[in-house]
Amino acid sequence: MTAPPETIEALRPYQSEILKAVTTSVRDGLGLTFSVEIARQGGKNELSAWIETWALVHNVEQPLNIVKCAPTFEPQAMISLRRLCSCLDSIGFGGDYVIEAGHIVRLGQARVIFLSANENANVVGNTAHLLLEIDEAQDVSIDKFDRDFRPMAATRNATTILFGTPWREGNLLDTIKSRNLELERADGIKRHFRFDWEEVGRYNDNYRVYVEGERDRLGENHPTFRTQYQLLEVGKGGGFFSDDYLMKMTGDYPRELTAQPRAVYVAGLDFGGEGNSASDSTVLTIAEVEASSPSPLIPLPQGARKMLRIVQHYAWTGLPFTILLPKIIEIARAWGLRRIAADATGLGAPLCATLKTSLGHRVVPVVFTTHSKSEMGYELLAAAGAGRLQLYSRDASTECQECWQELENASADYRPNQSLNFYCAPSRSHDDYLISLALVVKAASKYEPRAAVGRVA
Repeated sequence: MTAPPETIEALRPYQSEILKAVTTSVRDGLGLTFSVEIARQGGKNELSAWIETWALVHNVEQPLNIVKCAPTFEPQAMISLRRLCSCLDSIGFGGDYVIEAGHIVRLGQARVIFLSANENANVVGNTAHLLLEIDEAQDVSIDKFDRDFRPMAATRNATTILFGTPWREGNLLDTIKSRNLELERADGIKRHFRFDWEEVGRYNDNYRVYVEGERDRLGENHPTFRTQYQLLEVGKGGGFFSDDYLMKMTGDYPRELTAQPRAVYVAGLDFGGEGNSASDSTVLTIAEVEASSPSPLIPLPQGARKMLRIVQHYAWTGLPFTILLPKIIEIARAWGLRRIAADATGLGAPLCATLKTSLGHRVVPVVFTTHSKSEMGYELLAAAGAGRLQLYSRDASTECQECWQELENASADYRPNQSLNFYCAPSRSHDDYLISLALVVKAASKYEPRAAVGRVA
């Protein structure tokens, strides 16, 4: 076999600092527990693979294990397995290691075992002699870690390292990080490492430019940018929109009563109930889509950032659907709506089907699930935080007042696996306008202008 590498020259300084601390703990049998936060795409997985490579090649003649787990086996654990193989290949071990049982990489007698940390995964019985790694630790259950994984390190007091990014208080990564910081203050041994996007960008100009673009696209307080790049926790619950977001959404233009020539409009439609007992409203929110193009003859590129100007609200409470649907169709045609994202959950499905009969592909049915609503919440926050979503100037109308009441009352729950729920507490207000606004953003994302056909003289 090729001689083991003593140093990994390709690693950046912040990666090398972590590698040195971890390998020292492994080599000297210190059994330390480390927590590592590195900004997204900052080289966390690469670092992990090189730590594993070091451990394998320095223990190649001993039957010792490294255990690495991730929230899912496929794709997360398998991505890590393939990355380790690439590292081994790059330093000349391509013909020396073998993959056993589809989830173990063995070099000589030393092995890295890749496992799922899913709550239902059966992993008991594995032993981590050298190293125990927890990837995306913020998404791994504390109970699962304490019950099934932590005991794996007991036989030889193995070093433990948890990788991840912040999310909410009280998750596994946050708990270990807090403990590590306490221990650091007590004995001076560094156990927690944190390198945000600005630190990563010091060594990679392309990365810095990309993340600056993400900050412009999402807004600095967007949950994704805040947690993945700034390495800060999401809010502790409460308001969905910060005061800054609400200010950015406040437009200085009047509400429009009719469609303007050459303007492009999309809409979001949230269905309420019908009949005298209905308490929630059906809300149709109309937005003008604005986006800059270098020339009227050049179509906007797909996925171009769109400015959404909310120009009109329509709301109906308790109106029978047999009367309501023709009204919506009439409004859609009068405004020339290019896309209508409509709630197709439950009773909304047949209503959307009826609308599609008259309006065709312009109607985009949206079924609300935990995943789809989370995505819509992120999209709505991105548009608001980046200043790409504005509402007409406040007026005395019922629609305007109810809309702003819902936006100001909107709450957010940040759940495990970076899932987001947004809503209005029933005791404070409905969420018809809020959901309709999220559907407007969805409608804009589904609309792409057609390219002009012909030639320029």
